[in-house]
Amino acid sequence: MALPELRHLRYLLAVAEHGNFTRAAEDLHVSQPTLSQQIKQLEQIVGVQLLDRTGRTVRLTDAGSVYTDHARRALRDLTAAERAVHDVHDLSRGHLRLGITPTFTAYLVGPLLAELHASHPGIGLTLAESPQDRIEAALLADDLDLGIAFAGSHLPGITATALFTETLSLVTSVPPTPTTPEPLPVQELQDRQLALLSGDFATRGHIDAYFAEHRITPRTTFEANSIQALTEIVQRTTVATVLPDAITHDHPHLLPIPLDPPLPTRTVTLLHRRGAYRSAAARAFTQLTRDLVHTRGYTPPPSTPAVDDDGPNPRDGILS
Repeated sequence: MALPELRHLRYLLAVAEHGNFTRAAEDLHVSQPTLSQQIKQLEQIVGVQLLDRTGRTVRLTDAGSVYTDHARRALRDLTAAERAVHDVHDLSRGHLRLGITPTFTAYLVGPLLAELHASHPGIGLTLAESPQDRIEAALLADDLDLGIAFAGSHLPGITATALFTETLSLVTSVPPTPTTPEPLPVQELQDRQLALLSGDFATRGHIDAYFAEHRITPRTTFEANSIQALTEIVQRTTVATVLPDAITHDHPHLLPIPLDPPLPTRTVTLLHRRGAYRSAAARAFTQLTRDLVHTRGYTPPPSTPAVDDDGPNPRDGILS
């Protein structure tokens, strides 16, 4: 009995993704007749029709839908097997694929990657900055090895391990004669000019919910979809912002001022796919991350076990 070859699976998945033989052939760099012939050959091997070619777009049949689910898993597992074979446990070489939500670009990624390069210069890294739902989807598809995001509801099959507790504060430029700031009553922010992240960030929703709870309406003078832009604005004006106070560790011209009552904290987590192969590079990065979090004095997380959540993810399309 003939068995499908890897090219058959890749060709079928490409047609299913594009819904069109022409675009799939272009993506695969093969001719359309070749692609069509290979799909027909696959259908003969499995003994069922996998694609419905009668409409304007090519669609999977019911059998094709079931078959492609298994094909995706098979290709993912084979790719993982190839990485496992080439994994070098002495860390003289290797590669890590990391996904992060945008908040961490401002204060965590730089120190982490510097430590990784200093400790294991042979390890390469591909960094993807994405909303949390996309990071989790990429982990499930084996397009990423690890992710750094927040605790909460996660896609089925995602395991979240707590790293530290993130605290948000009012952030201002350092005054000419700096002193240790006392907690600022939140009511004093009424009508105060602020520069805030735009509404497509989960952090902004977190901040707005806090203001609404305390019936405060600050004046949002500036909005930005970049934390770097906010830190520049705050350093050069009298306008304040609300950001993770850890950002000020690497910005000596910024001063965190705790609010009273404080903003609710968030738990930062390391994400991975349940049951995924953990390369030597991934294991080394995990330990390095834990060590750096401890060294920098970030607040320890609540004592909770790793989360493997089968619930829906309410963060779809939202940055952090």
